[in-house]
Amino acid sequence: MDFLQTAPQLVHPYRNDRTLLALLDRVVPPERRSALDADLDALGDYAQLAWERARRSTPRTPVLTQWDAWGRRVDRIELTAAWQEGPGLTTRHAILAAGHEPHAHARLEQFARVYLYHLASEFYTCPLAMTDGAIAALRASGNQALIQRALPHFLSRDPAAFWLSGQWMTETAGGSDVGGTGTVARQGADGQWRLHGRKWFSSAVVGEAALALARPEGNGEGAAALALFYVETMDGTERKPQLVVDRLKDKLGTRELPTAEIHLDGLPAWPLGELANGVRQVAPMLNVTRTWNAVCAVASMARTLALACDYAARRGAFGRPLIEQPLHAQTLADMRAEFEGAFALAFEVVQLLGRVEQGQAAPHEAALLRLLTPLAKLWTGKLAVALCSEALECFGGAGYIEDTGLPQLLRDAQVYPIWEGTTNVLALDSLRALGEGLPALRTATGGWIGGSHEPETLAPIHAALDVAAQQLQSLHQDRTPLEAAARGLSLTLARSAAAALLARQSTFARERGDMRAGAALRRFVAHGLDRTIAPDMADTRLLL
Repeated sequence: MDFLQTAPQLVHPYRNDRTLLALLDRVVPPERRSALDADLDALGDYAQLAWERARRSTPRTPVLTQWDAWGRRVDRIELTAAWQEGPGLTTRHAILAAGHEPHAHARLEQFARVYLYHLASEFYTCPLAMTDGAIAALRASGNQALIQRALPHFLSRDPAAFWLSGQWMTETAGGSDVGGTGTVARQGADGQWRLHGRKWFSSAVVGEAALALARPEGNGEGAAALALFYVETMDGTERKPQLVVDRLKDKLGTRELPTAEIHLDGLPAWPLGELANGVRQVAPMLNVTRTWNAVCAVASMARTLALACDYAARRGAFGRPLIEQPLHAQTLADMRAEFEGAFALAFEVVQLLGRVEQGQAAPHEAALLRLLTPLAKLWTGKLAVALCSEALECFGGAGYIEDTGLPQLLRDAQVYPIWEGTTNVLALDSLRALGEGLPALRTATGGWIGGSHEPETLAPIHAALDVAAQQLQSLHQDRTPLEAAARGLSLTLARSAAAALLARQSTFARERGDMRAGAALRRFVAHGLDRTIAPDMADTRLLL
């Protein structure tokens, strides 16, 4: 061969991420930066190490061994190196614990760590998200016995004491509608509750604990008759025999993550609270897990974009590097603007979550968080798939070759619109939040764009919010077209909020001589904010 293309290199994900650095410069007090920078720098180092390791080794997936050589049921799951390293990294760098410190920036400092660790972790962040959600549900329950039993493990900074928690909700009947849950909870003469049933999708089966929905024996049908239970999975180093792993899932992406189908055959369990309304008890974890989803989606965009930009500087075509080809440069800049909008919205949700949890939120911010959380999750999830797909084109044929590690970025991204509620489920959830959420968004937008140096971008933001408000008003008495319009309405509100947040960051950056944030704002607004549709239900029926 007379030519060998240089592979794309992963620049340091922290030191070279100007978007993250600019956010931290604007928000985090200087006295907190040195300790935070040390963790973020180390996680950036680990990300580079993990990328190089993946390039130089054969991809591995978890392996389930159900029986040992002598016929004993063991259900042993062999994990990848990144998953084996997960407890040590999580505790050493406080990836979970940092979010629960008693100060206003706790969640921001936590999710900055998550953002850098996510891709390198091979989705070990999934059970971390489940564990963070379990913390929220346990605290909301007020069950002090379970709080004192579980939280010291979930928030431990000692890998030997650290526990993961799963969420066992999904059964063969489906995900979002759990009313058909068949798992039964029976209380023995000793007062101990035990779970019997089958869970079809358990994404943290290797964890030491889990929250599970089950129907207490004697309760009626439907979702309201379900209760939420806490379980532990291990007896010392051995898996409890009442937890049987049927098989591991063979998935499109996130293949390193050991997702399992399980049977529960009398697994001891403890109710979090009342023996009903378990779905309502799940609700406190949704703001948490959906925030994890949004931040991880943005992390996938950041990784793919960083590799595409590095490759464009290394790859020559028609006499000059790709980065100097006008159309290729235009494509990368378009992707960059969309990424920066998604980053701004995801990390605003992070900060809102922190302020609400710490009791430091402004009067409108609880309603704002309730609206922006599903909006951020649904938009960043869809955008991650589109952006990763576009980025693979930037590598030409190499983007389609498994050995490069690039196709995995797209396969893994497809999970973001699915986990923690599909796009349509979240769009309908957003509708339920609009009563108080839309006025809260208007209030927040006014603050975000105040003093903007980019006045030409402000009119489109106001116009898109007006269109959304008008559609909501015109359809609010007719549920069918309103639900049909929900996705477009949600995307419009998400993009409008992102544009306003970019305007805020642009003002901060411009006053410090940085003009790049303004360029991202202008490009993002030029892509359009209004995604509303006028649903024609007659045509919809004809097309089905």
